[in-house]
Amino acid sequence: MGYSRCLVTGANGFVGRELVCYLQASDKHVVSAVRKKLNQTDQNNPIVVMGDINGQTRWKGLLDRQDVVIHLANRAHVMHEDVADPLALCREINVEGTLALARAAVAAGVKRFIYLSSIKVNGEATFDRPFRNTDSPNPEDPYAVSKLEAEQGLQKLCSDEKMELVIIRPPLIYGPGVKGNLAILSRLVGKFFPFPLASVKNARDLISLGNLTDLIKTCVDHPKASGQTFLCCDGGPISTPDLIRYIARAQHKPALLFPFPLSVLSSLARVSGKTGIFDRLSGNLRIDMTHTRELLDWTPPISVADSMEWAFGNVKSS
Repeated sequence: MGYSRCLVTGANGFVGRELVCYLQASDKHVVSAVRKKLNQTDQNNPIVVMGDINGQTRWKGLLDRQDVVIHLANRAHVMHEDVADPLALCREINVEGTLALARAAVAAGVKRFIYLSSIKVNGEATFDRPFRNTDSPNPEDPYAVSKLEAEQGLQKLCSDEKMELVIIRPPLIYGPGVKGNLAILSRLVGKFFPFPLASVKNARDLISLGNLTDLIKTCVDHPKASGQTFLCCDGGPISTPDLIRYIARAQHKPALLFPFPLSVLSSLARVSGKTGIFDRLSGNLRIDMTHTRELLDWTPPISVADSMEWAFGNVKSS
């Protein structure tokens, strides 16, 4: 089985840009739905400006003749919210917008709907064992709650209709142009910042942009993907000190790490309001993707070392 016509939402975003190129290279006909106008156009793979995606977005006509919708557009996770009701805003975009698109896709006869969710649906950290696709959800912030509610709404809708549903829950995604904490970490490495993190012995699973786009492409075509929720990662966890070493190696810089009592770092983080950042730097987040590997016969095609070199090799320190 193979589907040839795909609509990608959020096509000019961090994941979307790479995915569109990957699908085009795989001879897929791609329609790119974006929020803001782009400078370039592609006659073979048209770009359509949709504005904000919410429950009122008009999709009629755009979905005609599409085999697959890959829904990437969302209100992303924000570490420090500055809106009065972040859950309401997340629901407007991530839940209402997603379900409006899915209903329009059903009406247009779309065959498969691929939804990029988040491992945050499972929770923020692991302790005695990795996350599994069969775990009960444990979202802890408005973003994760909205992602779970979107999943549940899609499952209800698709159970009543003929459209197939595929859900993918990635962990932190990295690649060229990554933003957020990884971008800050990369800049600090480039500025020869000394990190008091040599004593951290954690294990966190990430996924590179290259491996994620390959998995999404696999889910476009694979007959066994229908009705499944897939957890994914690069295939091996790394510690925070190892992450810093990978970034430093990619930038041809020294990794300046020194030991420091974690209890003191934890206290300093609490006093300065940086507990969330410290938890991510020192805590564990492991993913068991046995289900993904076995059902799809899929293995991440790019190694962690190669992914890190690709992601951080051309990062400027300024």
